[in-house]
Amino acid sequence: MYEYEWAGGHINPAVTFGLFLGRKVSLVRAVLYIMAQCLGAICGCGIVKSLKKANFNAFSGGATELADGFSPGAGLAAEIIGTFVLVYTVFSATDPKRKARDSHVPVLAPLPIGFAVFVVNLATIPVTGAGINPARSFGSAVMFNNHKAWDNHWIFWIGPFIGAAMAATYHEFVLRGGAAKTLKSFKTSSV
Repeated sequence: MYEYEWAGGHINPAVTFGLFLGRKVSLVRAVLYIMAQCLGAICGCGIVKSLKKANFNAFSGGATELADGFSPGAGLAAEIIGTFVLVYTVFSATDPKRKARDSHVPVLAPLPIGFAVFVVNLATIPVTGAGINPARSFGSAVMFNNHKAWDNHWIFWIGPFIGAAMAATYHEFVLRGGAAKTLKSFKTSSV
């Protein structure tokens, strides 16, 4: 197993989970990253709350909530699809095989990732407030600590993790041919 090498930072547990499933980071590193991401989100939200308490309370602490008129299933679907787009973009933009033929990729990788976040936010803000980052949702829910911030909070963990798993599976086993390689190695080892 090799560690994932790129100049980006791990700020999203769903992306870290996807990278773990794609064998880009170890289990220990993924768990430590996710714990640090959640702690960082709580601290960051705490700083905002201490500096701008009136605005913090006026905007519900930035807590992600399921919008009125949408079912939990619709919110879950929005989070799954949005996170799939984000994690798939991360895999594609930082693919080491692209680096070999496109020397400018490491420099330009943040552009498609940022664009993916922008597009996903446009699509999911009206439904879920654009969670797609469980740590962000968790940090604001902890600091706002209102029952509505915790209503359907599971959507902001389960949805992104399912979307990340789907993106990692699609990229590693469908596009990169991991399934064919695994099947081929199984057939040759059983003979």
